[in-house]
Amino acid sequence: MKTALLAPGQGSQYVGMIRDLYEEFPIVRKLVEEADKILNYKLSEICFNGPLDELKKTRYTQPALFLHSACIFELIKNEIDFHCTAGHSVGEYAALYFAGVLTFEDSLRLVQLRGDLMFRAGEFAPGTMFAVIGAEDRAVEEVCEQLTKDGNGNVVVPANYNCPGQLVVSGSAEYLRANVEAFKKIGAKIVKELVVSGAFHSPLMEPAREELGKAIENTKFEKAKVPVYLNVSGKPETDAQTIKNALIQQLTSPVKWTQSVLNMYSDGVRKFIEVGAGNVLQGLVKRTVTDCEIMSLDKAEDVKKFVQSLK
Repeated sequence: MKTALLAPGQGSQYVGMIRDLYEEFPIVRKLVEEADKILNYKLSEICFNGPLDELKKTRYTQPALFLHSACIFELIKNEIDFHCTAGHSVGEYAALYFAGVLTFEDSLRLVQLRGDLMFRAGEFAPGTMFAVIGAEDRAVEEVCEQLTKDGNGNVVVPANYNCPGQLVVSGSAEYLRANVEAFKKIGAKIVKELVVSGAFHSPLMEPAREELGKAIENTKFEKAKVPVYLNVSGKPETDAQTIKNALIQQLTSPVKWTQSVLNMYSDGVRKFIEVGAGNVLQGLVKRTVTDCEIMSLDKAEDVKKFVQSLK
């Protein structure tokens, strides 16, 4: 039975994240203190104590999520054999760390830059995202195409293919808010705005993509030790340059999470372990494939139980 390690993206953060791991495990303490030095501010304070409004800022959320996933990976990496990995949006950086493509420091620096650039891009071109639940993907895509065609420069695009019947769309803030009814007309049961600071995974992130692309190009990528299922294609990859190119495209391309999970399943994965904050991905996998073992490792207690179960 093949095992996949999954890393969550934005929306999984919470005040108090990493704190119990920090108190329980010396290796986590060391990693968190190293992260604070690399970032040159106390990310640990924001993770442990908030306030939530501060933690929800993209520039803090993204490094926090990466750090949480990295800490848990350090606790389990010598206890488990895993065969592939994938991460949702910013989670892809943690997946690349799991697969040995990026070092801890390089991953964290890129994630810090990514969060800053995405925040700034959102201020330059105000955008937002809506979860569209209960409609067919193709119908949602057609609405996006029509709205963009009629939009006089406004943009609406599919951003996250999360699971069957759940597609997040991204685009120009006021225009998208004014056209929510278009998605309800095609049968969407819920059309809900997400708490984000921009139109992520859309053309409105182009200024961020250009600058992040330069930093990615100047960072050393190793060949992946296990296949990484890429956001931009949903397909497995180990080649360093191909992964690098995909990571640059990722900022303005949709996250093909549904396709990634289906492809992992087709390739024999029957155990999915979410490594990091919350259990969002656990829920998405359950709505996509059946007959699988699915679990999440978030808190110190989860890790201790998991390691004990392996013995």
